[in-house]
Amino acid sequence: MTLEDARKVFGLGPDDDAAAHLAEFREARERIAEFVRSAPNDTLALRYQEALMELDRALAALREQTELPEVRVTPEPTLVPEPPRLPAAVTEESARPEPAPVISKRGKGSKVLNWSLVLLLAAMGGGYVYLRIEEDKQLQLKGHVTLLERQGATFIESRRWQEARETYEQIEVLAPDSEIVSMGRRSIEAGIDEEQRQFLGYWMGEGLAALESNRLDDAQKAVELMLSMRPGDPGATELRGRIERARSFEKIQNELLAAKLKLDARDWEGAITASAAILHTVPGQPEATTILAEATAGQRKQELDFNRAADLLKQAKALDQGSFNPKALEILHEAAVLAPADKEVAALLEKMSSYSRTVRVPGDFATPADALANAHDRDRIVIDAGQWKGPLLIDKEVELQGAGSGKTEVECPADSSAVISFGPGARGVRVTGITFRHQLLDPAAERFSVGLVKGGEVSFTDCHFLDGAGHGLAVIGGGTASALRCRFAGNGWDGASASGPGSTLLARECEATGNFEHGLDLWDGAGGTLTANRSEGNSRNGIQIDAKTAAVTVSDNQLKANREFGLVLASAASGDVRGNSISGNLLGGLVVRTLSQKLVVTNNRIQSGKTPSIVLEEGLSASAYRSNEIKGAVMDNVSFDPAPPEKP
Repeated sequence: MTLEDARKVFGLGPDDDAAAHLAEFREARERIAEFVRSAPNDTLALRYQEALMELDRALAALREQTELPEVRVTPEPTLVPEPPRLPAAVTEESARPEPAPVISKRGKGSKVLNWSLVLLLAAMGGGYVYLRIEEDKQLQLKGHVTLLERQGATFIESRRWQEARETYEQIEVLAPDSEIVSMGRRSIEAGIDEEQRQFLGYWMGEGLAALESNRLDDAQKAVELMLSMRPGDPGATELRGRIERARSFEKIQNELLAAKLKLDARDWEGAITASAAILHTVPGQPEATTILAEATAGQRKQELDFNRAADLLKQAKALDQGSFNPKALEILHEAAVLAPADKEVAALLEKMSSYSRTVRVPGDFATPADALANAHDRDRIVIDAGQWKGPLLIDKEVELQGAGSGKTEVECPADSSAVISFGPGARGVRVTGITFRHQLLDPAAERFSVGLVKGGEVSFTDCHFLDGAGHGLAVIGGGTASALRCRFAGNGWDGASASGPGSTLLARECEATGNFEHGLDLWDGAGGTLTANRSEGNSRNGIQIDAKTAAVTVSDNQLKANREFGLVLASAASGDVRGNSISGNLLGGLVVRTLSQKLVVTNNRIQSGKTPSIVLEEGLSASAYRSNEIKGAVMDNVSFDPAPPEKP
């Protein structure tokens, strides 16, 4: 840059003395450098940097002109010839050559000194120029470092770590000992650490939320992201362990569900294999232990059933005289339930059933209702698989035979009637292999049951009573109902219930699950025998006994996971309560009130957790129940309400 251009940069007039303003110009230069360092963005920083570089060049030009010492050169002395001599006669002396002019020693030394001074001053001026050039270079370098420092800070703020590292590497090349480099790198490491902590904190929260909601795949993804950011992070490692334990628990739960489904389907061998596999992985797992025990007992019972079916077959053969025999038919129906795959039992049942008139639906009549309307005592009505419309009313001695509880279904609206009803004339009626259900729900105070036995005598084998507005099966008016291997589920009141003096319910090997009141219930003077049933997951008690003056037998039932108690003995005149397995009920195991103290309660297995295993009303002695296997607390001297609530 020329001196004239430099003076224009600083706004100096022709007569202004630049040297007098150099200090001000340097101060202005430092202020512009500060603008570069503190610019809010890169665009402004670059503009400030361009101005700074132009200012540095102008300042260098001014300094070069104003601060360079003046070099003064002493002129070389002039040699003056001697004045001419007058001519003389030629003599011997004049014939000699004339001597050369003599220069004085002082004059020659002065000449050498002057030139040395010139060289010295020139060297000093050149050195000064070199120093000014080097100073300008340093100023430009400083400006470039300032710009890079600004860029590095911007990259750190925007978390562009690699670009920030590269920027500080450039600064290190330009200024190896600069504190800026170490400070920048510390800022990068601190920023990366903060970013990692924020990243890990966010994904830890996401992972925990996913784990708590059992979204294990999402939780696993969160862990993988955390470990990709910081391998070996303790929080991520601990969360991964929790996920693995949750997966293991979920796997066990799925295996337990599969084993339970096999148990419910009476696939004893499959349930034994599945539960044993769980116990191999998790020794002592309580539910698997229970399933294994029940499946093993079921398998043993199945073997006994086959033997029992063989004995019944022999009895039926002995009774076969070629004519209708209700006793033989009852025996054969039971044998068919015990050994459904036994072809000999099925063949004899078909033969002896043919001794009475057989009416087929839809072969002989279009609907079950038409067939019943035209039936006579002792007729057998065979209903094909499919869905049929009710209601059905039976008031005569007939046999109603379906294709199987999962194949033949009869239904009707919940607010219109019971699906099937039996009157006082329905004596010796047998119903096998049919599902009865209500359509939709009916929340009315008075509700119809799915099945109603009013004063008659009916036996049900392999029948289902589902989704009733009221009870699944209700026995009233002195009627008697026996249920063998039937199912009562999802009903608005009890699964199966007998009420009123003279009414009787005989339930054997039945299931009562998911009903909104009790599973099985004998109340208001009704009696009965409840043996080897499973009552589970009902909203109140597994079995409720309030028989008053009637006798009852409650034996070998499984009562578990009901929302109140497993078994409540409110009142009964006499009977036995033995061999029942009661566990996992929400409020407790067994309740005994003083009006049922004549019942003999022995050899029951009662297990409870935080709730009492046995609750005894005031006046009952705990010593009377020591023969039971009790795991849990015994609560005695309990005061109950004066009277139980009214039954719906």
